[in-house]
Amino acid sequence: MASNKQTIRAPILPWLLAALLGACGGSEPPAARERAIPATAAGSERNPEVWPSLKPAPLDPATEAFVDNLMARMSLQEKVGQVMQGELGTVTPDDVRRYHLGSVLNGGGSTPNHDKHATAADWLAMADAYYDASVDASDGSQPIPVMWGADAVHGHSNVYGATIFPHNIGLGAADDPELLQEIGAATAIEMLTTGLDWTFAPTVAVVRDDRWGRTYEGYSEDPRIVAAYARAIIEGLQGEPGTPDYLGDDKILATAKHFLGDGGTFGGRDQGDNRSSEEELARIHGAGYKAAIEAGVRTIMASFSSWQGQKVHGSHYLLTTVLKERMGFNGFVVGDWNAHGQVPGCSNDSCAAAFNAGIDMFMAPQDFRELYEHTLEQVHSGVISEARLDDAVRRILRVKAEAGLFERGRP
Repeated sequence: MASNKQTIRAPILPWLLAALLGACGGSEPPAARERAIPATAAGSERNPEVWPSLKPAPLDPATEAFVDNLMARMSLQEKVGQVMQGELGTVTPDDVRRYHLGSVLNGGGSTPNHDKHATAADWLAMADAYYDASVDASDGSQPIPVMWGADAVHGHSNVYGATIFPHNIGLGAADDPELLQEIGAATAIEMLTTGLDWTFAPTVAVVRDDRWGRTYEGYSEDPRIVAAYARAIIEGLQGEPGTPDYLGDDKILATAKHFLGDGGTFGGRDQGDNRSSEEELARIHGAGYKAAIEAGVRTIMASFSSWQGQKVHGSHYLLTTVLKERMGFNGFVVGDWNAHGQVPGCSNDSCAAAFNAGIDMFMAPQDFRELYEHTLEQVHSGVISEARLDDAVRRILRVKAEAGLFERGRP
């Protein structure tokens, strides 16, 4: 037995050492490894034609007329408020009323009354309080329902007692899109039960480096599986476009995230740099977004990561030229958790560059008040044009109207 152990141990130890060094990036210092594969300059030549040219989702003339009429009555302050999203642990119903907030979210473990065992009824009561504040027109403002988003990425997992499904990496191993559609439908019902109307799912990252700490959030390294799953779970969450079920009473809004390339950063670094060619970025990492848009997704979340040295949150090319123009996305783009603050020249409480690049709604968990004031000043000064603000607000109001938020009443 002893000789057998030695026979087994000899090849395993070098392999294990190599694997550990590989997982840690080897013995070379990080700076040297970064120099080994230089990032492409952010201003290098681009080719929108490598991206799929998609037909925009059909717009309902009555909805568009409703949005136009509503916007004509809105003040500049109300419009700026619509592009802000605060977090449950910081934002109060009074904040929603005072700043005309377009959305709230819960993240980082936040729960109603800081109670991790909060019941579905507790969540619902909080949702009602936010809703009531958002439609309070006593000060002369327009009654615009607030949206509540949460990371229900494998079930409504922030809520005590909710159904927890296998995480995405396990679901991807099943290669069963029909199962994903059923999970999406079940998640939608559980979220609606707690008064929430928007999930930050699905994650459609195509994971190409297992060293990435968020690998488990992706379905697969195979863009075919990711695309099939994106379509299936979005149709489960939202219903199938063109049918009476689409965004019906038992459906919620989905979010395709994180646009773009977060699963392929150099060295697997979270919030790192994707150095793929544009053709690879479109073909591999864009596969889930093509499927998501075709499945009728109405919100897309931008990525913390960069592409060839430029933060996605600051990339007008990716967010506007590619996503909104070439791929025909006419929903709205939401930022990730203070990711706008990583754009050069920006901070968490001020970032005209991200908004001008194509972010329609800032995710500003704690800094939404200061960000609101700075954004308002930037519109007044012309740093942000009123046309860009109107475009973002129109997209947000369009999605709210499509989801029936103006008719549903209290959650």
